[in-house]
Amino acid sequence: MYITGFHSIEEKVRSQSSQKKDGAAGLKLYFSKPGPRVKKILAAAKEAGITCEQTDDKKLDSLVAGLDESLRDHRGIVMEIKGGEKKAANLVDFDAWVKTHSGDAELSGGDNSSGAAGEVVSRCTVVILDSITDPHNVGAILRSCDQFGASLVVIPEHNSASDIAGNEVIGRTSAGASAWVPVAIVNNLVRATELLKEAGFWIYGADAGGQNCRTIDFPAKSVLIMGSEGTGIAQLLEKQCDTIISIPTCGKIDSLNVSVAAGVLLYELSK
Repeated sequence: MYITGFHSIEEKVRSQSSQKKDGAAGLKLYFSKPGPRVKKILAAAKEAGITCEQTDDKKLDSLVAGLDESLRDHRGIVMEIKGGEKKAANLVDFDAWVKTHSGDAELSGGDNSSGAAGEVVSRCTVVILDSITDPHNVGAILRSCDQFGASLVVIPEHNSASDIAGNEVIGRTSAGASAWVPVAIVNNLVRATELLKEAGFWIYGADAGGQNCRTIDFPAKSVLIMGSEGTGIAQLLEKQCDTIISIPTCGKIDSLNVSVAAGVLLYELSK
């Protein structure tokens, strides 16, 4: 497979550099006339052991010809990834992750918030994506998760855009965050939510008509469920929620895009 976009390629290179194991054999960079940004990427790629080959724009155009039209603007550099069936480095085992975050276990990742009596506690935020099939939305949500310190994103294996490692649209829309944000792919979101509740997390579902998110004092261990723009959160999953929350708006249309809404709510949780 081939990926384009400075951000996506840079994050793939950085991800490879941070791995202890040797996986650079499956990566190769093709470039034409290197400008300052491309030269920076090439320098980092060579340090990471990634093969780099200079060619011309005609060759680059042919490499990206099979990509979505929005991804064909290679700007002089294309990354080839062989062995796409390999698991992305940031994919985690959900059950194992929950065990390490159960009860009074030390929280990891995310921003800090003040607890009672001024005590500083670590914030651990999990984002669950229910039936979000548009890779542009998934990519944008992953970018917000990276910026606002979400600790984990949970995506169902079916009826969703779950190919985090192999979907070029997700990689580019996320500006490379899809290579870093911890992601768990699960078979059953209801079961996953039940396990998170047992581990001490409070569950919040996003939907119009819910409680104003600004009035909620979110606990350190919180789960945010974002549903499909068409059907919202599945009924069985909604029953697992402790509270349904919404974003106060004043526009003429009835709702926000799901990725925009996720960004706003993640900001509120990070505060």
